[in-house]
Amino acid sequence: MSIKALVWDVDDTLFDYTGADRAGMRGHLAAEGLLDAYESVEQALARWREITDAQWARFAAGESDWQGQRRDRVRVFLGEPLDDAEADDWFGRYVGHYEAAWALFPDTLPALDALAASHRHAILSNSSFHNQDRKLRLLGVRDRFETVLCAAELGVSKPAAAAFHAACDALGLPPHQVAYVGDHPEIDGRGAFEAGMLSIWIDRGDAHTVPESGPTGPHRIASLAELPVILGADTRFGAPSTFR
Repeated sequence: MSIKALVWDVDDTLFDYTGADRAGMRGHLAAEGLLDAYESVEQALARWREITDAQWARFAAGESDWQGQRRDRVRVFLGEPLDDAEADDWFGRYVGHYEAAWALFPDTLPALDALAASHRHAILSNSSFHNQDRKLRLLGVRDRFETVLCAAELGVSKPAAAAFHAACDALGLPPHQVAYVGDHPEIDGRGAFEAGMLSIWIDRGDAHTVPESGPTGPHRIASLAELPVILGADTRFGAPSTFR
């Protein structure tokens, strides 16, 4: 196996999206005076994440556009028929709290540093280019990646093979020479595997259903520090896999 490039997911793979989303929404709800509407902060956060997942699924299925899914997240969460401007304003206030909590995972920069010389790197995300390009720039890692591809512009979302193949085409490499690293066992792990790539699922302990993939399915890792071992990279950085 000769892997020449890695394609990365962003949210909850390189960037602590869940942590930032929770911290941001907690601060936003407090500022908006909405916490009293829920039995606990955790209940409010769980409801926001449930709605977010449902609206992302609609966006991925082509049933809503990028801005529309944001507005509908607000309308469903508040249970109010807000007009577009009102929904945009509410979401914008949330984004201010959310962005204040942005951070890379501790293992992100060491992994990118260790693999910088041995592999090429790109991004494939079920988001928009504007959103992820800006995020990567503010986090200081945009220059690590040759290209950033996102579902909003591609017109196709993971786990469709066409999304993964678009990333391979952008790198000028066949799928079997490209690895994909993502946090979702089905959208990322199974999708990349079925697209013919080396699929690496980073299990950061989120509440995702573990796929019954067997020995030929996605590689499962607990830390990006395990990547050099899997890829056979010539580096001293890395750790043996904690999953068997």
